Amino acid sequence: MLRGHTLAEKLIASHVPDSTDVWPGDLVEVNVDVVLANDITAPIALREFASLGVSRVFDPAKVVLVADHFAPNKDIKSAEQCKVMREFARAQGLIHHYDVGRMGIEHVLLHEQGLVLPGDVVVGADSHTCTYGALGAFATGMGSTDIAVAMATGSIWMRVPETLRIEYTGTRQSWVGGKDLILYTIGQIGVSGALYMAMEFAGPVVASLPMADRFTMANMAIEAGGKAGLFAVDDATRNYVTGRASRDYRVFTSDPDAVYARVLTLDVTDMEPQVAFPHLPENVHPVREAAGIRIDQAVIGSCTNGRLEDLRVAAQILGGRHVHPDVRCIVIPGTQQVYLDALREGLVETFIEAGAVVSTPTCGPCLGGHMGILAAGERAISTTNRNFRGRMGHVDSEVYLSGPAVAAASAIVGSIVHPDEVMS
Repeated sequence: MLRGHTLAEKLIASHVPDSTDVWPGDLVEVNVDVVLANDITAPIALREFASLGVSRVFDPAKVVLVADHFAPNKDIKSAEQCKVMREFARAQGLIHHYDVGRMGIEHVLLHEQGLVLPGDVVVGADSHTCTYGALGAFATGMGSTDIAVAMATGSIWMRVPETLRIEYTGTRQSWVGGKDLILYTIGQIGVSGALYMAMEFAGPVVASLPMADRFTMANMAIEAGGKAGLFAVDDATRNYVTGRASRDYRVFTSDPDAVYARVLTLDVTDMEPQVAFPHLPENVHPVREAAGIRIDQAVIGSCTNGRLEDLRVAAQILGGRHVHPDVRCIVIPGTQQVYLDALREGLVETFIEAGAVVSTPTCGPCLGGHMGILAAGERAISTTNRNFRGRMGHVDSEVYLSGPAVAAASAIVGSIVHPDEVMS
């Protein structure tokens, strides 16, 4: 019996040559609109690209290279990595190569620059490529070898995923944002709860979310094992891409009779800000259950929460207050534009007066790279997306995940705390 299609199925089908229908489990060849790699994954992909015997990328306007993980270069090895990217970009005439001074964290930068639009299919050699699903695009991470082929051919193969639809109902309480919604969701279904599924976020609560919160949620779909995290296009989406888009885009919606692997309904009315305890994003607790846990470091930034809206939340709490003397508070704007906007709004001044340090845009401490590595026995509250053992430094350190409000409030108190405790 015929039935309707999910958003994921429609997005994929629109990029499969000579196809009108795809179904979960189908193996299909998919044309892509954007191919992305960074200074860790690109050198591997470029080495494989060279082995293919292809002289040119399929489209120099659709291959994007971003130096963000170890840039500005922290050591000789990272300098060599970025040099490989730089030389390839020049030789290929890539239009979108983002180096120091122009760069930002890739999954904040691309949509800011209008490089990803609704209806696109995007593949990146980074697991958090799923961020762009907030725009109604199908975006997913792949291995560097697959990315090399995509650079050469403009297509990839994939198995069409099933879809997990999550409907959020009720009323959000103060300080509860997209980070709290996705942490709560991962806590409910686990880090394998959406394994190789498209996560379709829906419901009245989602409809009221600003785009920054949607990017945060789509970003962490991978932390539940998801292939992609998707939002339907609405007025908020259109307003976001207006002025950024330099090409036409297509809007797709799930059919009313689409079939889902599962539909999960979550009432957020009684939800307070969430905190993921070590050492998995699924180890989620309400913030009051974390009260009193001492911290050594607070990180506010990353591709999950490094947008201007996140910095505004942090500045609202840090303004007129001071970071605890035993805490290092590191604020990392997601891009140069976010940094500039934060300067113009006075947010950077607020952070510095509060005793925080403001970094150039970088992934930095999120992956234990630089700009905030933890020593043995140290503990951080962080707005990043992963808290695996040793993720931010020493294997005997600990990372607690939260949104920017909890991270900023905790930086002031010196231990994890509900933002209301500080603001009152």
